[in-house]
Amino acid sequence: MHMKKTMEEELWEYLDGVLPSAEQQRISSLIEEMPEWKEKYGELLELSASLKKVSLDEPSLRFTKNVMEEIARTRIAPATKNYINRRIIGGIGIFFASLLTAILVYGFSQMEFSSTADSSFTGKISQLDFSKFFNNDLVNVFMMINVVLGLVLLDNYLTGKRKQFRKQA
Repeated sequence: MHMKKTMEEELWEYLDGVLPSAEQQRISSLIEEMPEWKEKYGELLELSASLKKVSLDEPSLRFTKNVMEEIARTRIAPATKNYINRRIIGGIGIFFASLLTAILVYGFSQMEFSSTADSSFTGKISQLDFSKFFNNDLVNVFMMINVVLGLVLLDNYLTGKRKQFRKQA
């Protein structure tokens, strides 16, 4: 499968000298005969000459070592435990716990505690109409946030216990 090359690609190959002699002759005749080929060849010849003039600076032999030494001298940021205020986190936890308690109190206040044939607590729960309480999107979102935060707190607690256990062992 032979793909057709663009004029620019052919001219670059001509400039680089990677073409067979028959192709070089064909392109040199195109440059002489066709003005757009001649113009493009002149542009690419100038660009090639300017690229050859550019010299790339090489880094010193100790460049990597110098960079690594400079990084070692910088102060490393402290762990997050050092700059997170535990009082703020505790306050947020207390706020959500009290809000969850308020929602539960509200939910239980919606229950009817009348004496019926089935006066057990499970019987009352089965008679409770939860649709009154959980039909609000805001309440549902809040409950989901509380569940996620509760799981995060449980994870932190269990991680701390595991670290203490490993230190003791």
